[in-house]
Amino acid sequence: MKMLLAYMSGAPDRNDPFVSVLPAGLCSLLACLREAGFDALLANFSGWPEAAVIKHLRLLKPDIIGISQWTHNRHASLDLARLVRRERPGSTVIMGGAHATFRYKELLAEGSPVDIVVLGEGEATLQEIAGLVAAGQDWKSARGIAFRHCGKVVVNDLRPPLLDLDLLPIASRYLEDSIGVDRELQSEFILTARGCPSACYFCSSPGFWKRKIRFRSPANIYNEIRYIRDKYGLIYYSLRDDTFTADRNRTIEFCRLLIEGGAHLLWNCQSRVNAIDEEMLTWMKRAGCECVQLGVESGSPEILKRLGKSITPGQVERAASLIRKLGINLSVYLISNVPGETEADIKQTVELIRRIRPDDGYVSPLAYYPGTKLFEDAVAKGLVDKDVFEENPDVAVYAAGVPGPDSSRLLKALAGHAQRDAGRFRRQKQLLGYCYTTNVLAGEWHRQNGNFTAAEQEFREITEKEATNPWGWYLLGDLYREQGEGRVAAQCCRKVLEVVPMHGPSLAALGIKKERGHDGPAG
Repeated sequence: MKMLLAYMSGAPDRNDPFVSVLPAGLCSLLACLREAGFDALLANFSGWPEAAVIKHLRLLKPDIIGISQWTHNRHASLDLARLVRRERPGSTVIMGGAHATFRYKELLAEGSPVDIVVLGEGEATLQEIAGLVAAGQDWKSARGIAFRHCGKVVVNDLRPPLLDLDLLPIASRYLEDSIGVDRELQSEFILTARGCPSACYFCSSPGFWKRKIRFRSPANIYNEIRYIRDKYGLIYYSLRDDTFTADRNRTIEFCRLLIEGGAHLLWNCQSRVNAIDEEMLTWMKRAGCECVQLGVESGSPEILKRLGKSITPGQVERAASLIRKLGINLSVYLISNVPGETEADIKQTVELIRRIRPDDGYVSPLAYYPGTKLFEDAVAKGLVDKDVFEENPDVAVYAAGVPGPDSSRLLKALAGHAQRDAGRFRRQKQLLGYCYTTNVLAGEWHRQNGNFTAAEQEFREITEKEATNPWGWYLLGDLYREQGEGRVAAQCCRKVLEVVPMHGPSLAALGIKKERGHDGPAG
């Protein structure tokens, strides 16, 4: 029995992050199936022509096809399911993911190409289904699924969540034979918890995870990162938990392991403005955290209340001030085009941006997602049709209909407050002492501003203080290459490879080809 786990974003541009990176849960499903002994494969069909998808379906001949469905790819994933049904009519088609979980009734409507919808967390459920099918038994007894039977949608008993996330295998161990997946890029993005302690009205996490947050242990996260570092040579990571810092002690212990283990990484994470403090940020900075992304959303107390954020602009300013003090880059998420938002509300957001001076940020028009309070309230008030996700052909269903110019205004405000104070790096060094993260950020700032001598001094100090820290050698090599000093740059690259033998950019700079995985359709 062969299983295929597939993703199709619907976007044609493979440079789009929704296209090039798979949902982390899909990779976890693959790892669990493989560890359980099932013949499973992962495929990213995003951006592929239909003929190439058909070619692979005919080549692989999967008996079970699991498709990941989220709101942005809800139409593309159904198109893929229809294609699978046509090409593999006797196969079992499964849909899972946040959107599928909340819209299972609609997915299982009469004539649907989908046989099963996995509700919520899917590892154990998919293993049970695979086991039943492999044994020639009826999968309809599996827990945690919905399906259509005798003209009705049946929902089986829900499966309790996995309490110990450390039991999950490292997903990157099983990406080798994947189709259309950039293994290195995929491995940069790590989830260390499931759930979020907050209940923002626009987010489906509370409904999906039931607001109970489960954590992986610091040692478990550290071991995964060291594995990826050794396997793929990655020295930069993005920790994509909704609130990485939700457990203060866990965060500090993870940082301690990175420091004591000499991992010498750089990384970023997401947090809430009321889930950080100076001691924690100090540990994070010394362990390589170069950027914290905060969900700010708005500078208007009224809009924050409407969004269910349970934070205040004052808390945003205090958090931003701490992040600035420790010398970590600040990125913010903002939401625009909130129904009822006034010009005064928008000005409050612009003023907040001016005060906190983020290094960058993202602006998203407010959109509906199934399973959110925002959507449920809008349906109850008659503001949006309950079947809008099926009827609206667009990728996103915006609360304001067609978004206006507010996003552009906020993006312009974000771009206008870049820091120009070089003295801040001196103050950070006085506060923390030597910290390679400070040197990296200072050196890159000097480099971008054309002061190559100052940049060289920053990077050189890393190599002198920590000879086994790849960042000093790597950035020096890049700097020398820019200056046309190819021989010295090559020497720096070799120094990096002495520490991280699989470091892709250094191998590439030396003309050594490194296999990165199958990035596109074959044939």
